[in-house]
Amino acid sequence: MADKRQNTTISMDWMLLIAVLCVLAFGLIMVLSSSGIMAERNFGSKYHFFQRQLMFAGIGLVVMSISAMLPKRFIYKLHYPLLGMSICALIITLSPLGVKVNGASRWISIGPFSVQPMEFAKISLVLYLSYFFSTKQELVKTFSKGVIPPFLITAFLCALLLIQPDFGGAAVLAALLFFMCWYGGTRPLYLAGSGVLALCAGYMLIVQSPYRFRRLLAFLDPFKDADSISYQLVQSLYAFGSGGFSGQGLGAGKQKLFYLPEAHNDFIMAVVGEELGFVGMSLFFLLMGIVLFRAFSISYKQTELRDKFITFGLALIISLGAVLNLAVVMGAAPPKGIAMPFMSYGGSNLIAMMLCTGLLLNFSRSQEEREGRGRK
Repeated sequence: MADKRQNTTISMDWMLLIAVLCVLAFGLIMVLSSSGIMAERNFGSKYHFFQRQLMFAGIGLVVMSISAMLPKRFIYKLHYPLLGMSICALIITLSPLGVKVNGASRWISIGPFSVQPMEFAKISLVLYLSYFFSTKQELVKTFSKGVIPPFLITAFLCALLLIQPDFGGAAVLAALLFFMCWYGGTRPLYLAGSGVLALCAGYMLIVQSPYRFRRLLAFLDPFKDADSISYQLVQSLYAFGSGGFSGQGLGAGKQKLFYLPEAHNDFIMAVVGEELGFVGMSLFFLLMGIVLFRAFSISYKQTELRDKFITFGLALIISLGAVLNLAVVMGAAPPKGIAMPFMSYGGSNLIAMMLCTGLLLNFSRSQEEREGRGRK
C-alpha cells in the first residue's frame, strides 16, 4: 500500500521551478547593480528600483503559486473572460485613464503603480488560440472557419497596440499567432500568404512612420548616427565589447553611468555582458536554456490536445521574449521595447512571466498525476 501511494505522488517540474527562481535571483542582482546610480540621483535611494522589483517578485511568486494549483477546468474557462479583459484594458490605455510615456500610451495607472496590459494580452491570446485549435481541429484547414476567426481576434488586438503605438507588441502577438497556427495544423499555403501580408503591412507601417524608418536605418548602420537615433544600441554594443571573458566586475560597469539609457529595463543584458562578461552571459544562457527546455518538454509530454496547445503557447511567450530581447541588445534586430523575461525591471512583465511559469507547473503536475494513475 505504501508503495502504491508513493507511485501516485503528484509532483511538478522541479527543474523548471528551480531554474526560474535562479534566473529571477540573477535578475534581482542585476537590477540592483544596473539601477543604483540612476535611482540615487532621481529618488535619493540607490535601492529604489531594487525594492520595487523585489516587491514585484514577491507578487509574482504568489501568482505563480496560485496558478500552479488552479483546477484545470477553471483554467479552461478563462479564455473568453481574459480575452475580454485584455481588450478592455488595451482600450482604456487609449482613454484619458491611460498613462502616456515618451509619446506612447501603453499603461494604466493603479495607485502608485502602472500596469501594461499587453503583457497579459499575450497570455489571454494563447488561451483563446489553444481553445480554438483544440476544439475545432476539423475546421482548422478551412479558410473561412479555421483561419479568419483567430486572425481577426489577433488583428484587433494588434490594431489596439498600434494605436498606442506599440509596434513591437503587435509584432509579438503576430508571431504568437503564426507559431500557434503552425502548431495547430493550419495549411502551409495560408501561413505563407499571411506571412507575406504581415511583412508587407509591417513594411508599410515602417515606411509611413519617419521615426520607425529612422530606427530601421539606424539598425542597418548603427554607428552612422551613433549620437542620435542609434545611441542606445551603440552604447549596448560598447558594453558587450568591454566585457571580455570575465567582465569588468559586478557593479563596476561604466555604461550604466547615464551612458546607456534604460540600463535596468530592456537593455539589462548589456550590463550583464559588461560586468560579468562571457562567463556571466554563459550562466544566463544555461539557466534560460533549462527554463525553455523544460517548458517545451512539458508541452511535449501532454496527452490532451488542449493542454499541448496551452503549454506550447506559454513556452512560446517566454522564448520569444528572451530571443527578441537578446536580438535587440546585440544589434541583430531593430531596437524595440521588449523586456527580458525574469530579468528586466518592471512589474507587468515579471508578474506575467511568473503566471506563465505557474501555469506550466500546473500542467506538469497534471501530467505527473496521469502518469501515476497509469502506473497504478
